[in-house]
Order: sequence, then structure tokens, then C-alpha cells
Amino acid sequence: MVSKLKLMFFFFHLISIVVLALDLSKLHGNISNNPSDIKAASLDFGNMRYVEALAVMYPNSAHDIVELIKKSYQSEKAFPVSPKGSGHSLYGQAQVADGVVIDMTGTKVSLQERKQPAQGSKGSYVDVWGGDLWVNVLNWTVTYGLAPKSWTNYLYVTVGGTLSNAGVGGQSYIHGPQISNVYELDVVTGKGELKTCSKDENSELFYSVLGGLGQFGIITRARIALEPAPECVVLIHLMYLDFSIFTKDIEYLISLHEKPANERFDSIHSSVLIDQGGVRYVLEVVKYFSKLTEDTVRQEIIETLLKKLDFIPSSTTSSISLTYFDFLDQLRQMELDLRRKGLLDVPHPWITLLVPKSKIGEFDKGIFKGILGSNSNGWIVMKPLLENKWDVRTSVVLPDEDIFYAILMLRSAIDTGEGTKAKLDFIINQNREIIKFCKENELGVKGYMAHHETQEEWIEHYGDKWDLIYKRKIEFDPKHILGTGQHIFQYSSVFREGISSVNCEVEG
Repeated sequence: MVSKLKLMFFFFHLISIVVLALDLSKLHGNISNNPSDIKAASLDFGNMRYVEALAVMYPNSAHDIVELIKKSYQSEKAFPVSPKGSGHSLYGQAQVADGVVIDMTGTKVSLQERKQPAQGSKGSYVDVWGGDLWVNVLNWTVTYGLAPKSWTNYLYVTVGGTLSNAGVGGQSYIHGPQISNVYELDVVTGKGELKTCSKDENSELFYSVLGGLGQFGIITRARIALEPAPECVVLIHLMYLDFSIFTKDIEYLISLHEKPANERFDSIHSSVLIDQGGVRYVLEVVKYFSKLTEDTVRQEIIETLLKKLDFIPSSTTSSISLTYFDFLDQLRQMELDLRRKGLLDVPHPWITLLVPKSKIGEFDKGIFKGILGSNSNGWIVMKPLLENKWDVRTSVVLPDEDIFYAILMLRSAIDTGEGTKAKLDFIINQNREIIKFCKENELGVKGYMAHHETQEEWIEHYGDKWDLIYKRKIEFDPKHILGTGQHIFQYSSVFREGISSVNCEVEG
């Protein structure tokens, strides 16, 4: 009996897919079921999961997305829809089984069609498509002498993608994450409604989608805050061996966040080096300048600030001048070099944790000097962040302290002789050890761009915010059409509502 029911389930499921494919052919926008398009949409940068979509949409406008989601929402059996930007997710978060992936980068806006930066009551801004890459936003706005205030380390990701997480970088201690630097959004909800939202209009939707992991709507337009674009930067690296001195200096520098620009650095970033020689810490400080002011910036501002720090005096490994663009785009050349060597298309089991200041020393001792041992096999980044630069009304969850660190452990399964799978398993097991250590020692850590497999784990992740997240889901995506790859909400009961009785009989 059970086998018969399973067979019925399979055929019903197959028929549903065929019917859906026929329905999609009637929609506007370019809908593709070409195998190469399907394959590209079913992979991501993480290179650890392949979840096959039914079709890929290349929208010509937000209205094509509205039409697609309405088709799902109004169907007897809703189908999952997921936006995909540059495909930089790690654990299949933008993938959908038997649904439609929207390639947000597939809508190409020429320079002639782009909106020019404008001036509003809150300052300069620019309106951009949700699938725009940040590097394109930068290239466009600097032609007007302007640029966004807050950046991630890597520019070849989409506006909608980073706003759905947070978007943190070296400038975040001054300006906050990217989600704190957006004035207005256009969002297509899980009901297929296109709404403009801001702090003053449809505010609940606005705060829901910012840091909302794609659960409540698809960002099709963002109004990004701008500031005058610097011409050049001075970039300095400082070396430390003592972690407590290292973090003391970082926390002193970020305490200057409200000071005038001539009394603070414009970007603070750090990294951890782990090898056979032990653990070393590198602090990267950056000061913006114009070509006419470099000498003054170096002699008066930088020297004054460096005198307050306790780095190893002979360890200033570099002090270089770069154009603003080259500074922001540093990772691109590293990426291209790795790709040429065939070292990029490998599994990337990266994790990022938000660690409260009071526990960062314990994290260093237990993780950097403990679990990771003498070789981290990757890049470890530390970004200092201030809680008061974030808006608690967004969907992001943070550690319960005024100062915390984003710790990015960017390790990849590069085959060094033992095989790629063995390397991947080793890193994944270490990641589990790291999470276990944080829980057992009650470090109060939160995941950033978190990956969980069960709703129970997500409930633990969100903590007191879970009820709000659940309420927002019911309001903006009641059929759970969006963001199914995150595994936050159970989707199968919605998609297969027409065969739920068969499911029940099989399980019983």
C-alpha cells in the first residue's frame, strides 16, 4: 500500500511540473528551461549543493517578477520562486527544487538608462535595480563625484543580495552596514504585490526585507545614500602578536566614530594569520584624501592616530596610496588570479559569526589558537561593528552587546593531496567544532548569512525575534513561496497542498 501511494505521489508530482511548465510559457519576461541555464541557476559559489530548478526567468522589469509570483500565489498549488544575483551564496540559499529562479543580473540597464544621482531631504542618493552589481553602482556614481557610504569587501555581488543580509565592511563602524544606508525600496512581496517602502511608507515591509534573507519580498529597486567620492586612499597594515593589545587598539579607533573626519580613520579592517609560526594579527587602517592633501593627511592625521596605537613598531608591512576604486576592488584581482590557477571552482564551506566584545578573547583562545591549530588554510577576517549603527527594526539578529566583531572564516576545500572531499569534510567538521565550542561556552554568538537545516535551529538563531519573523512571513509571504532554500519555513506543505492527503497516508 505504501509503495502504491509513493508511486501515486511521484506521478502527481510529475504532472504538476508539466502543468507548471506550460503555465510559465504564457508569462512575460524571458523564461528558459535550457539545460545550461538550469545548471547555472542550480549552483552557487559554495559549490556544495546542486538543487535543480524547473525554469529560469530573465525579467525585463519588476512587473515580470510581479506576474510570476502572482501566478504562483494564485495557483491551487503554489510553486517556489527565488531571486538569484551573482550566485555568491554558499549553501544553496538561492536554489529551488521544481521552482523558478529569477536571474536578477539578467536585466541589463545601459548607462544611458540609469537614473542619475539626485539630491533629497536626507542627502544625495541614487536609485538602482536590485540586481545591479555594487561595482556597477560605484562606476556609475563616481562619474558624478559621488559614491555609496558603506561597502562590502567584494563588489561583484548584487544590491538586493547584500541588503537581504546586511552588507558589512571597513566603513561600517562609521556609517553602519549597507542596510543602514538605504532610503527607499521597491519590493515584490510573496503575494505578487509591488510596493514602495521606506521608514515612513509601508515601514513594516521595509524593515522586514532589510536583512530578511529573501523571506518577505524581492528587492527590485533600492535608493542608496551617497557621499562625495574620495579620490585616493592611504592604506596601512600594522602587525600584532598580542590579541588583547590588538583588540584594544581596534576598540580605541572605533570609539572615534563620531569624531570629525580629520580625527579618525575612514575604514578599519583586520585579519588573522595562522601558520606554523603561530597566530598573528594584522590591522588595516585607511584614510581618504585628495591628490592635493596627501602630505597633510600622512603627516598630521595618520601620524597622530598611529602614535596612539601599540602595534609592533617595525611591523608596518605596507603604507601605500591607491585610487578609491582600486582600494575597494582589491579582491577582484585575487579572485581572477585564483580562477586562472583553477583554485576558485572548489567547495567553499565558509562561515561568518558575530562575536560579542566581551567574549572575543575567549574566541581567540578557543578557536584561533585552539581548534584551527597551526594552519587555518584560508583567510580569516575580523570586522569591528557598533550596535548603535544598526536599526533593530530590521530582520537581522545581533549579539546583545554594544561592540561586536564579524569573524569571517573563508576556508576552501583546495586539494593539497588528500582529495577534495576529504578536505571538505575536514573543514565542515571543524566548522561544527567551532559552533559547538561557542554554544558550550555560551559566547552569545550569532550567525551572519547563517546556514541552518531545520526550523528549530532557525528559531534558536532568531531567539526573541522569532515571533516577529514568523508574523512577517505570514503577512508578506503566507504561502511560503520565497526563500525556500534558507530552510527557515517549511514549504512542502504549501507546494504540495493538492497531495497533502497522500503525504499523510504515507507517513501514517
